[in-house]
Order: sequence, then C-alpha cells, then structure tokens
Amino acid sequence: MPLRAGGRRGGVPLVAVAHGSRDPRAAATVARLVDAVRALRPDVPVHTSFLDHCPPAPVPVLDGIAAAGGTSAVVLPLLLTAAYHSKCDIPAVLRGADARLVLRTAGTLGPHPLLTAALERRLAEAGVEAGDPDTAVVLAAAGSSDAAANATIAGLARVWRTRGWRGVVPAYASATRPSPGEAVAALRDAGVPRVVVASYFLAPGFFSDKVRDEALAAGAAAVSPALGDAPEVAELVVRRYEEAVVGAEAAAAS
Repeated sequence: MPLRAGGRRGGVPLVAVAHGSRDPRAAATVARLVDAVRALRPDVPVHTSFLDHCPPAPVPVLDGIAAAGGTSAVVLPLLLTAAYHSKCDIPAVLRGADARLVLRTAGTLGPHPLLTAALERRLAEAGVEAGDPDTAVVLAAAGSSDAAANATIAGLARVWRTRGWRGVVPAYASATRPSPGEAVAALRDAGVPRVVVASYFLAPGFFSDKVRDEALAAGAAAVSPALGDAPEVAELVVRRYEEAVVGAEAAAAS
C-alpha cells in the first residue's frame, strides 16, 4: 500500500521521536525544533513523542492519528547517530502501533553536512570562528555501546578537520573513550594554542552538562551549546521526512 497523506492537512503526518530526558530543558528544546519544522512545512501535521522519561510515547501518538482517520505516517527519529534506539527501539514502536497505519521510518539525522553547519553555528555563538587554523575542536558526543555509532562520530571528526581547523578529534561522554576532558587535556599537552568543544547533542541534559563541566575543567576555551533548534537541524528534519515520503512512493510504484 502506498504512503499517502493522512490526517486533516495535506501532507503525510510526521511523528518525531526524541530520546526523552528527565531534564525539562530537553523537552522544551525539542518543542522549539518541532515548531521550526512546522514553519518550514505548514502543510504537514507534525507530532512530537519521546522514547523515555516524558510523554507522549510514540505508540499513543500513532494510534491517535489512526483513530482520527489517518492512514499513514512517517516516524522520524530525532537522533544524531544510528545506534540502539534507532535499531531496536524505533522498530519496536512500529510493531506496537495501530495496524491500520502504513508507516515509514525516516533515517536518523546524522551524519549529514547540515549538522556540521549547525555545529559551526553553535561554535560561532560561543565566540569561535569556523575553521580557525590555531584552534582544535573536540567533537563531543554521548557515546554508545554500538561501535558503529562511535565510528560515525570519528568519521565526522575526520571530515570536519578539512574545514581548516588545526585538528578535530572525537570524544564521548559515556561507553567509550576518550572522554571530552581527556581529549582536551591531550590537545593542550600537545601544545595546541586553543582547544574548544563542539557539543554534538540535540538537546541539553545530563550528558551535555557533564561534557561542559569536564571540558572547562580540562582547559577548554569554549564549549558550544546543544544543536537544538538551529535552522540547519530543522531543515535536515524536513529533508529526512521528504526522503521517507519519496522513498515510499518509489517503492509503491515499483
């Protein structure tokens, strides 16, 4: 069955699925991002949901779409890397949703050049000029037990270094090493004039606070805020949504 528009407006409903956090700043940040997405695609009904810690959960949101007469939806993970949540939790969501809905899962947000642009935007807001040859960047992510997810962060760091930085190295707040503090200290010990930290987090919370505290204690000159509702992130959400819809239409036509 093809993925067609459902709900009361023109586009296929989009159900954004965020990780969720006990920190109220996280849900507020996701709400601002979703509002930015709605502004870019006012024809699309956009719904917010969370995997953990705060309501609403994805399945009740999807069931509500079906109950209102919707026939399809795009489930879009608001996740920066493909790890356990995207590989296990999101498929479980799809299995638990109302069987009347035709569902399509969009790709995770990262990696993508728009996220690099968003990182540079946030660094600029922290007073760091993009591509400064005297500045090394520690790219700080949450970290994962999934080696492929950690490798994605390392790959992003390698690509980003070509933008002119003195260096870009990955670091992880959990699960693997180096930690952000270790990475900052190693660069300073190597004689790098200025070390800054780029926070590769969608929203503020425990990990972003931990990264900031560790990095500043180790001598980082600046730590950027979470990506949040940066325009590049909102644009990327729309692109992932549109890719999912086009992919579904192509599959139906084949």
